[in-house]
This record gives sequence, C-alpha cells and structure tokens, in this order.
Amino acid sequence: MRAAMMAAALVLGSGVAQAHVTVWPQQSQAGAGERYTVRVPTEGQVTTTSVELEVPEGVAVSGVLVGAGYTYEARREGTRIVVITWKQDIKAGEYGEFVFFARNPNASQIAWKVRQRFADGTSADWVGVEGDRRPASVTKLTPASTR
Repeated sequence: MRAAMMAAALVLGSGVAQAHVTVWPQQSQAGAGERYTVRVPTEGQVTTTSVELEVPEGVAVSGVLVGAGYTYEARREGTRIVVITWKQDIKAGEYGEFVFFARNPNASQIAWKVRQRFADGTSADWVGVEGDRRPASVTKLTPASTR
C-alpha cells in the first residue's frame, strides 16, 4: 500500500513539475526561420491573465499569429521586437497557446524568459536555469548545415 502511494505521488509530482510555460519546438537549427508556440498552463486555482515573452538578443521576430480569444502587444526597440505580451483569461486546468515566427541566432541554444500574470495580481517568472523552481524554456540549436 505504501509503495503504491509513493508511486502515485511520484507520477503526480512529476506531472506538476513539468507543467510550466514552454516554448516549442525545443530543438531547431541555428540561423533558421522557425514557427514557435508558447504553451501556457494555469496550474493553480487563479486564472492566468497575460503572458509576457522576452525576445532574446539575436532572435529576430518576423510576425505574430493573430488568434481568436486573445490580444497581443509587441514592444520594439527600433525595428526589433523585444517583448511580446499576450492577454487572455486561461482558467485553472486550461492551457493557452500563442504562436510567433522568428529567425534563430547563430548560437547553441535560446533561453526564453516568460512572465505569467494572474488575476489576483501575482506573477510567476519562468526565467531560471534548468533545475530551478521556475526554469526558462530552452530551445537547443543544432549547427546550420553547410552545403
């Protein structure tokens, strides 16, 4: 009985640990154009109201997909988009998905820093390194092919 309860706790616990804001795909090619999807769960009981994505240096956003049920704002420095904020009420137990298009930098990875805001005025910053309580989502980049 005790072993079954511990196994159930591990399974349930691992699902919660993995349920954070992620950016997909989690692997791409350096220098390539990519369609990215930001996946946002509301894990607790308080509705998510907005999601703010910092666009890392070297990433060139070329467009944001317009979708039903949400709005977005893009903050620029010159012509470069540096922050995208999506606004949508995502209730407890629900997920939201937001799409943008970008050119990858010539690097080995992209760390996506995201702030998730909730209806009660609190927020969760998904900005840490792997293993942190709130890690940033990472896209690993393979070297560009040379033909």
